[in-house]
Amino acid sequence: MTQKFHSNGKLLLTGEYAVLDGALALAIPVKFGQTLTVSPSEKAGLLWKSHDQDGKIWYEGSFGLQNNTIKAIQTDDTSNRLLAILSSAKTMNPEFLTEEGYTAVTELEFPAEWGLGSSSTLINNIASWAGVDALHLLDQSFGGSGYDIAAAQRDSAFTYRRGEGAPEIHEVDLKWDFTDRLFFVHLNQKQSSTQEIERYKTSRNISPSLLDEISAITTKLVNTASFSEFNALITEHESVISDLIAVSPIKESRFPDFGGAVKSLGAWGGDFILATGKVEDMEYFRSKGYNTILPFSKMIK
Repeated sequence: MTQKFHSNGKLLLTGEYAVLDGALALAIPVKFGQTLTVSPSEKAGLLWKSHDQDGKIWYEGSFGLQNNTIKAIQTDDTSNRLLAILSSAKTMNPEFLTEEGYTAVTELEFPAEWGLGSSSTLINNIASWAGVDALHLLDQSFGGSGYDIAAAQRDSAFTYRRGEGAPEIHEVDLKWDFTDRLFFVHLNQKQSSTQEIERYKTSRNISPSLLDEISAITTKLVNTASFSEFNALITEHESVISDLIAVSPIKESRFPDFGGAVKSLGAWGGDFILATGKVEDMEYFRSKGYNTILPFSKMIK
């Protein structure tokens, strides 16, 4: 019996870095995600094929399933990472991937360099297939705060707070009637979330008062109905995170003469930024070679 799973990609609008330490963050699922289709095969083992957003196969690998273990036939980095996820899922559910034949096909709905969650959507899909907890599987593989897994499973904006036990997740109704003035601009480079997490963990120095400050900004941003206040809040958030990680805000370092507000999203320095203004204002970024610009309505679910 063929099974099909789908997970949403994500954007973290507030709380980047600090979400790891319990700050309240605002996250939004996006319209782009990843599917996993699993079909029975007469051939023993697991054949895996991964397609990019254009339908081209970018990875193909085989895994042996003997003696209740999974073994990669290849030894490349992608095979090893996939093996680690599958093996963790099998440890969590020993009935997963028995000695039968399977063909698994993934289809990514966005360019991998966009940073919208190629790893988190994969982990959530595998967790659904294996019947295991996706957050636990994330902890056993890539690590992170888990907000991206929460986004993979939801269709509306939500606040996310990491705690001692299960995270606190609350879906929210954003009062933003100015979304036609919100745009996502890609910086033409991919940022490694895993590397940024490790860098932050080795150098972080975050106080309870700073966590409270970031959480307060998130709460205000969720509840605001004012475009001017929205701009002020994301600018304030940039300043707070800048001090935390000792990196200049993206507007200050790269777009100082842009008329609207600019905010980094997720790991600073790559992937998408949020820019505010009119449609014609986005020509500023195109003139600098940033041609991937998505309006809010085209990005957010």
